[in-house]
Amino acid sequence: MNKQFAHVKTELPGPKAKELLNRRHDVVPQGVSYGIPTFVESAKGALLKDVDGNQFIDFAGAIGCINVGHSHDTVIDALHDQVDKYLHTGFNVMMYDPYIEFAEKIAALAPGSFTKKVMFLNSGAEAIENAVKIARKSTGRQAVVSFSGGFHGRTLLSMSLTGKVKPYKYEYGPFAPEVYHAPYPYAYRRPDSMSEEAYTDFMLQQVENFFISEVDPSLVAAFIMEPVQGESGFIVPSKAFVQGVYELCKQHGILFIADEIQTGFGRTGKYFATEHYGVEPDLITISKSMAAGLPISGVIGREEIMDAARPGELGGTYCGSPLGCRAGLAVLEVMEKENINERAETVGKRVMEKFKQMYDQFDVIGDYRGLGAMCALEFVKDRASKEPEKELTGQILKQAHQRGLIALKAGVYDNVIRLLMPLVITDKQLEEGLNILEESIASVLVGAKS
Repeated sequence: MNKQFAHVKTELPGPKAKELLNRRHDVVPQGVSYGIPTFVESAKGALLKDVDGNQFIDFAGAIGCINVGHSHDTVIDALHDQVDKYLHTGFNVMMYDPYIEFAEKIAALAPGSFTKKVMFLNSGAEAIENAVKIARKSTGRQAVVSFSGGFHGRTLLSMSLTGKVKPYKYEYGPFAPEVYHAPYPYAYRRPDSMSEEAYTDFMLQQVENFFISEVDPSLVAAFIMEPVQGESGFIVPSKAFVQGVYELCKQHGILFIADEIQTGFGRTGKYFATEHYGVEPDLITISKSMAAGLPISGVIGREEIMDAARPGELGGTYCGSPLGCRAGLAVLEVMEKENINERAETVGKRVMEKFKQMYDQFDVIGDYRGLGAMCALEFVKDRASKEPEKELTGQILKQAHQRGLIALKAGVYDNVIRLLMPLVITDKQLEEGLNILEESIASVLVGAKS
């Protein structure tokens, strides 16, 4: 294939990257993982260049942080302007207007026909922790329910909420108390004899039974749900399931928390993925692409719920930093001017068309799925048994890296390739990246047969 954007002229890691990798191993613990064995030198749009001069098409987007692209001029200009004014005063010491303006805009965009308030934090896990704090304070209840397969972070509480053991929870117990995991639908792996509609009904009944076997609903402060499960391989629940859980929450006075950290800010074709499901979350957690890579997160919620905490009970030293707020305001400007939500739909449609072609071509692809531009391929040993093909998935990613494409693995069984390319990616860059992925699959399969 004649490649216009992806150029890899060295092995990975290259000479400079190899030296840096050796230094990394000397000083950084192995628990801090990495996907591709090289180091970035510069990044723009959907392209990354490493220290050895290799250029990659980015289908990872810093795990969904770069929806408006790397180093967008509007974001960079906003940051330069802010740096010249002040870096940090601590919002709980001397306040600053970017925090207020950003909160106003976020509140106006978030789903829900009610008055909302917004607080900002530093990371996605911190947003999760605070959403749970607020839910417990507001309801006077202690129990929190998340879903099997969900990912909510690596701090004690967010790790406890996460519904996958390895690599996130193994040997890190004991976990936070009063955290429960309800069953979550995985339509691809439902019984062959069961229709999708029947499967949704069955899973909702399982959630209701959960109140009998695990925790009484009168003790539950909140359910927390990803509108699309991210780390578990972009598992998209049916609208009926999400609405069913939402109605159960309303029935029992339980708050519904939407974890929009990976799904938010245009990734699924809307500012918030919950807009696809016709529900109005009581609380929403946000981070990742809200500030184009700057470390900031937030909790959005109903006014009366957010105001349950008394002064001093929420916040932190760096929460809602001026740089993060200015970057976030710039992101919203870019999203509106460049129609990022519409672009996500276009990108997602093209990806799914290519996935269909790959599915028809390669029997090792058991399923392809997505919502907007949040798309994934699941690899299996054969389509009849659906036995996960973890090793093959890793080999395909390694081939893709060597050919100049950065993509990520995910999945309950580590057998899914997920795509989180910047939504500003050009049509030609997108096409080239998808072709590289296709070539990588073909190359690995040829090698496996020889």
